[in-house]
Amino acid sequence: MAELVIFVLFGVIAIAGALTMVLHPNPVYGALGLMATMLSIAVFYVVNSGHFIAAVQVVVYAGAVMTLFLFVIMMIGVDRAESLEERLPLQRQLAIGLGVVFLILIGLIGGNAWITAPEAAAAPNGTVENIADLLFTDWLLPFEVTTLLLIIASVGAVALAQFDARRRGGEE
Repeated sequence: MAELVIFVLFGVIAIAGALTMVLHPNPVYGALGLMATMLSIAVFYVVNSGHFIAAVQVVVYAGAVMTLFLFVIMMIGVDRAESLEERLPLQRQLAIGLGVVFLILIGLIGGNAWITAPEAAAAPNGTVENIADLLFTDWLLPFEVTTLLLIIASVGAVALAQFDARRRGGEE
């Protein structure tokens, strides 16, 4: 039952983050939506006993890649000013209330899921050695292609930012 609640809760967060990433006009909010999706996926890995891959998901993707994306977004710049007026007056109170409810639910659900005895511990699904063997043998090409695509996307974003800056400077 706890796994179902976690799956539904973080599934909704992942879908909301993905929709925010795709549909929001502000690129910073889009990047934050992507980060919410990545963190939700890390929770799915933990639920399925993939603790190593969850840690890699958080450190590499939600940490390093999102830092790179936010750096590129800030380098490109946003040309319009953001309105500072609150459009949803009860948003802060609702967010604080939902955060407290979320922490209480995690405390209640997490208290039942801990392994307390050594005999109850199951064999790990994947050790670092097994994952490294698969990553550097069967999955080497997709891993390198993904790395190459991220580098190309970053260089392209920087090039577009520089091109736009030169064009704006030439028109004035």
